[in-house]
Amino acid sequence: MSLDVLDWRRQVFALYAEVRATPDPATAHRRWREARDELFALHPASPIPADERPTFTGLDIAAYDPAFRFEVPVDTAVDAKRMEVPTGTDGIVPFERIGVVHLPDVGDLDVWWVASYGGGVFLPMKDGLAGTETYGGGRYVLDTIKGADLGGPARLVVDLNFAYNPSCAYDPAWACPLAPPGNVVHAPVPVGERHRRS
Repeated sequence: MSLDVLDWRRQVFALYAEVRATPDPATAHRRWREARDELFALHPASPIPADERPTFTGLDIAAYDPAFRFEVPVDTAVDAKRMEVPTGTDGIVPFERIGVVHLPDVGDLDVWWVASYGGGVFLPMKDGLAGTETYGGGRYVLDTIKGADLGGPARLVVDLNFAYNPSCAYDPAWACPLAPPGNVVHAPVPVGERHRRS
């Protein structure tokens, strides 16, 4: 299983490198959708339970909408904040808030640093559609420790069209950090991965 997860992560890192290198965000998004459908359907480390994979026909991901793509600075004039998240596989994972991104017509989202070996930027989001059209626990936009990196560094690319469900949305065997209060917005975000699978 560990080598399967290693291969999964390598493929995800390569996919996001391709996304960053593609000049047109809508084209990059289309490639991201296709590659994720293939990984979820065929890869042994897919979060789709093995008994459901034969009937899996793809993730429910909304069409690309450029209005939900932002290139924004990280506002670092914030108070220090730390959260420690228990997970089933990684033990207690510490996160430290490094700033906030201000997204017009969406709201403010805390930007976290994974304060353990390897580090990485983590940006989850729970929007106004959570629990109805999007996963109730929220979605991830950036998780650079696992390859989900849309670009930066002076300004982060926060493209909500690439918001995706954590693995625990598919299989309760996974334990995932969910969006804390500073990553909850009331605005509906109808792009990215939705809760239902097609």
